[in-house]
Amino acid sequence: MSRNKKNIIVSDVEVTDAGAEGNAIVRVEGMVVFVPYVVPGDIIDLNIYKKKKSYAEGRAIALKKASPLRTEAPCEHFGVCGGCKWQMMEYGAQLRYKQQQVRDALERLGHIDTSGMQPICGADRQYNYRNKLEFTFSSKRWLAAGEVRDPEDRGDVGFHVPGVFDKVLPIRECHLQGAPSNEIRNALRDYAIEHQLPFYDIRNHTGYLRNVVIRNTTTGELMVIVIVAEDRPEWLEPMMEHIRERFPEITSLLYIINQKMNDSYSDLEVRTYSGQGYITEEMPRPFGGEPLKFRINPKSFYQTNSAQAYKLYSYVAEFAELKGDETLYDLYTGTGTIGQFLASKCGRVVGIEYVEAAIKDARLNAKINGFENCTFYAGDMAEVLTEEFVRENGKPDIVVTDPPRAGMHDKVIGQLLNIRAPRIVYVSCNPATQARDLSMLSEAYSIGRIQPVDMFPHTHHVENVVELILRNKK
Repeated sequence: MSRNKKNIIVSDVEVTDAGAEGNAIVRVEGMVVFVPYVVPGDIIDLNIYKKKKSYAEGRAIALKKASPLRTEAPCEHFGVCGGCKWQMMEYGAQLRYKQQQVRDALERLGHIDTSGMQPICGADRQYNYRNKLEFTFSSKRWLAAGEVRDPEDRGDVGFHVPGVFDKVLPIRECHLQGAPSNEIRNALRDYAIEHQLPFYDIRNHTGYLRNVVIRNTTTGELMVIVIVAEDRPEWLEPMMEHIRERFPEITSLLYIINQKMNDSYSDLEVRTYSGQGYITEEMPRPFGGEPLKFRINPKSFYQTNSAQAYKLYSYVAEFAELKGDETLYDLYTGTGTIGQFLASKCGRVVGIEYVEAAIKDARLNAKINGFENCTFYAGDMAEVLTEEFVRENGKPDIVVTDPPRAGMHDKVIGQLLNIRAPRIVYVSCNPATQARDLSMLSEAYSIGRIQPVDMFPHTHHVENVVELILRNKK
């Protein structure tokens, strides 16, 4: 080991495990070092650049010997854009480490018995699986090491480099969304440069083009939302017409004028330039019949991996063990997808969601799908799910809960313990907060089956479905 004033250099160390946030683990003299973009089994030279009390952070400065688990990353932007940190790891190994991540979180944080864990459900498609991507235009382009900024450089479109809010990494080809996503983004960029439309400067709040959002469906529908900073019809209309003519497969071409100091647009008007103002996704019904249809508006949430969403919901249906007459509460229902996936085998579905616009979508989709047994309420979960609410809507035979990454509020967990539904199916995108919640629910519930699902190949993210069964039923 050699040292200088700022860094520690360690030669020929082995990467031993996968860690948090897509990093891997190296152990140096008893100290855990988190290192990105390496694979367990790699032998590397390591630069430790930051030391904390209980761990350190480092970067690989040389790959001495490649792990058998290492594979070639196909993306030219790998290692810089910050996404898909596990691209260089063989997919089977990714699945093993994701399953271990779930097991470790449940056992260490929640002291949960994981004997009911089933093998992780992998994705049939590891690339081009996303149905939504958002790209940012910026007047400042991220420069590679040693690259000098050209005075004529007007910026580019792509993803923000991690930790850098005012520059984007130019993206020519992203492997996460299928055609024509890349073609649309690049055509918009080329048009803007040719016609001297300025890209947005987030520091000074000047410029015109801000973002472009591209959404698609398994049925071939395509939505493009162009977000600009000013109401300039003389710029907007020729640009939108160019995109419409160049890509006739776009079924919903929309735009937003965002004059705010941030990129959020949930509170802004979406205007239709051509086509319909929405796209419609289809999903097979789990119990037979015509496919479910879900109308997706520009601001609607929908699982970004459509194929894996079906698998995820199928596990929910399996764990629910519905007989046909149950009252089902669907907590954090979003646009009502899980509730409607199960509705044809329930007596009644009661959905609750904080976002009012999502509830409007849920009600509309229930009407489209012909469900008269679905009722949806908007409001804060901790305030809506009360004893009075349960009296008015009936005690649930089963609760499905799919909270955000932060997990469930203590008041919600307390109310679930009071309600004592015979069965709960808990869906989570964060095994750590799920473990915390399961630990509290274990006061009255036993843990049954556990099913990890890989929704996002080449990332460390994993979904997990857990079956809870009430003990001492009254």
